[in-house]
Amino acid sequence: MYTLSTPKLLLSLVVSSLLLSACSDNESAKQIALDKNNPFPSTYQRIESAPIVITNVTILDGIGNKIEEGEVLLKNGKISAFGIGVPVPPDAIEIDGTGKWLTPGIIDNHSHLGVYASPGTSSHADGNEMTGPVTAEVWAEHSLWPQDPGFGRALAGGVTSLQILPGSANLFGGRSVVVKNLPSRTMQDMKFPEAPYGIKMACGENPKRVYGEKGGPMTRMANVAGYRKAWIEAQAYQQTWSDYEAGAKDGKAPMRDLRLETLAGVLDGDIIVHMHCYRADEMAIMMDVMKEFNYQIGTFHHAVEAYKIADKLAENNVCSAMWADWWGFKMEAYDGIRENVPMVHQAGACAIVHSDDAIGIQRLNQEAAKAWSDGVRAGIDISQADAWQWLSANPAKSLGIFEHTGSIEKGKNADVVLWSGDPFSSYTQAEKVFIDGAMVYDRADPESWPVSDFELGQIAQGDAK
Repeated sequence: MYTLSTPKLLLSLVVSSLLLSACSDNESAKQIALDKNNPFPSTYQRIESAPIVITNVTILDGIGNKIEEGEVLLKNGKISAFGIGVPVPPDAIEIDGTGKWLTPGIIDNHSHLGVYASPGTSSHADGNEMTGPVTAEVWAEHSLWPQDPGFGRALAGGVTSLQILPGSANLFGGRSVVVKNLPSRTMQDMKFPEAPYGIKMACGENPKRVYGEKGGPMTRMANVAGYRKAWIEAQAYQQTWSDYEAGAKDGKAPMRDLRLETLAGVLDGDIIVHMHCYRADEMAIMMDVMKEFNYQIGTFHHAVEAYKIADKLAENNVCSAMWADWWGFKMEAYDGIRENVPMVHQAGACAIVHSDDAIGIQRLNQEAAKAWSDGVRAGIDISQADAWQWLSANPAKSLGIFEHTGSIEKGKNADVVLWSGDPFSSYTQAEKVFIDGAMVYDRADPESWPVSDFELGQIAQGDAK
């Protein structure tokens, strides 16, 4: 089910080497230029499943609509049909959803599972390359440990996809990777096939605290100078390759630089910026830097003061990934409010509820419920159907995968969760989780639960191994 097709892999390698040996020096360089954008391609394969129809269920489609007593047909890995009176194939497995709710699978766009794996020991701390403030050359996927039991815990909470990010010690922390939340042997088996790469950046206290006595930056103004210097170098690198590809060089390809290659990928629009940033003033400054160097910030993460500049976030098409109620644990988090998420949503900006936590990722539906209810108490009238966008459609947009997942729409990946009741209730649990139309978690069948090899023989309360 998860094994690679070895003959196909070997054939691919043989064909690639034959092609390269037959190329001229110039053609070889062009082949390198093509391959460098995706040198570790996804080997994810969906699990085959018979058609499944879920009936008599309350549907939140993830884009603002609610359907009572609806039906959804999952077929060939896709959402084949949904609504009322869905035609059912004779070979379909029927699941009665009476009293239950169906939503798109939760997408956590800020996780460190696999790079800060459980158990939390120093040997598992592989998310922060704290050897310099600019480490854009490192890739989170090369630290990702598929045996992290946190993936199975997140699956039981309805998480079907997630972005694994480097930590926030550096101005540029490295590339992120988006994965499908299926038990796998390798990170490439987990990689979301169509997802673009992201880059982790960080502003504020973290970089200046880590590097203040190690050569800098030690101030916020030095943080900004560090970003600008790196972007200037990336522009020069980008131009060197552009000149070469236009034939302006002598035919010899420029030397590759992994750090500048990633930064140039951002400037080219191929890599999405995910920026750890708390304070409103710093987010505004970073959008100024964004305009200076003509790139796009995809999402500010944590963003506890996003409510202060929600209109500017909307104007600049920048998402905010936020906690429901974390605040005050350091100075830049001091001015957080519980109404942050609904206020950003109300301003027409892209609001997201994220975890940044191996425990919180198991209950993201409850985190969204807290933010929604805080908004209601403050007089911000947002429906549950609209609020579910914070967990599926908006994070999918922030990761560049919304055309594939994040909502219940015909033709999209059948990544859905059947809940025991209203998912905005703290009493509700994810009963069944489907990824690409296959049921990969069934709360009623403990023998079907994924088990990390690392945990075999170590039975904790509530586990089944």
